[in-house]
Amino acid sequence: MTRKVNISTDIGADVHNVNATLSRKLKALRQNHGLTLDELSKLSGVSKGMLVEIEKGEANPSIAILCKTASALGVSVADIVDVAETTSIRIVSKEDAQTLWRGPKGGTATLLVGSSGPEMIELWRWNMTAGETFKSPGHSKGSFELLNVESGVLTIELENKSFEISAGSSAIAKTDGPHSYSNKGKKDLQFVMTVAELHRQRTSI
Repeated sequence: MTRKVNISTDIGADVHNVNATLSRKLKALRQNHGLTLDELSKLSGVSKGMLVEIEKGEANPSIAILCKTASALGVSVADIVDVAETTSIRIVSKEDAQTLWRGPKGGTATLLVGSSGPEMIELWRWNMTAGETFKSPGHSKGSFELLNVESGVLTIELENKSFEISAGSSAIAKTDGPHSYSNKGKKDLQFVMTVAELHRQRTSI
């Protein structure tokens, strides 16, 4: 009987598809870089045990762990979950998009498509039910996000301040520090988000 180890801080996730893809892609990327598990662990700050479980297809790593691992390998999260572009254009079907977070009340965060390599640009779709919150430790220095709220009200907390973005409104935010997204309303929240980690410092937005 296969043992499934859920070490994820992100509840659920598309376990079968995501685990299989992560197992295959992470092992190939690590080997292509000529890295041992110990070396990748030191570079990424992710425990060797977690890396072993990912490569065995027996762990559900959090988005933060995926970001650390991708950064250490010089690739994007989209590369690791196999939704990155590889030619002049790549069309990712709805079925191939990867849901990497599920909230306790049924909310989801789905990585729709992203660029390949360390200059990371990703497109996400978020759905959050009333009362759900997602906390992020922050991206690499200079990272920023573009957001558009389709329905409901999105509350973003960063730099010890709270900001509300209502349906139809958009925002750009520096997200290289701890931040969170919340649905503090009574209705479902839907928003799309582009994350840009360009590895060059931005002093303003």
